[in-house]
Amino acid sequence: MTGLRIGHGYDVHRLTEGRRLILGGVEVPYEKGLLGHSDADVLTHAVMDALLGAAALGDIGKLFPDTDAAYAGISSILLLERVAERLREAGYAVVNLDATVLAQAPKLAPYRERMRENLARVLALDISRVSVKATTEEGLGFTGEGLGIAAHAVALLEKIE
Repeated sequence: MTGLRIGHGYDVHRLTEGRRLILGGVEVPYEKGLLGHSDADVLTHAVMDALLGAAALGDIGKLFPDTDAAYAGISSILLLERVAERLREAGYAVVNLDATVLAQAPKLAPYRERMRENLARVLALDISRVSVKATTEEGLGFTGEGLGIAAHAVALLEKIE
């Protein structure tokens, strides 16, 4: 048996007035931001859950509960650093990461490389091992109607002996 583990993460946040839109640690100019206890970075949240799931270390709600004032407004990139530390302590290395953001607007193409760079840096990965994609939902569902943004992520881990 190999030491490879795969995990899937999913997150969604409602769009609202008066908040900054942060995705993959990048502030994206837009008239709305995501509602949440932390910075509501839906992309980074999905990535963290994929990583934690692959290592069977719980999820972000367990590690960083929204009932804890210590996490109010916190950067999700900082939380990802903590997840990366837990993975190292548990003896895992990230092999690669693939994520998709589902948003009708704004267009994310100009920001995807910086998102990849941020995720790769925190996870100590070559950027070639981090993929961030974006898609609309052709006006369908809550993301298509512009009510929120969702993200999926898949991560492959390797147990380091």
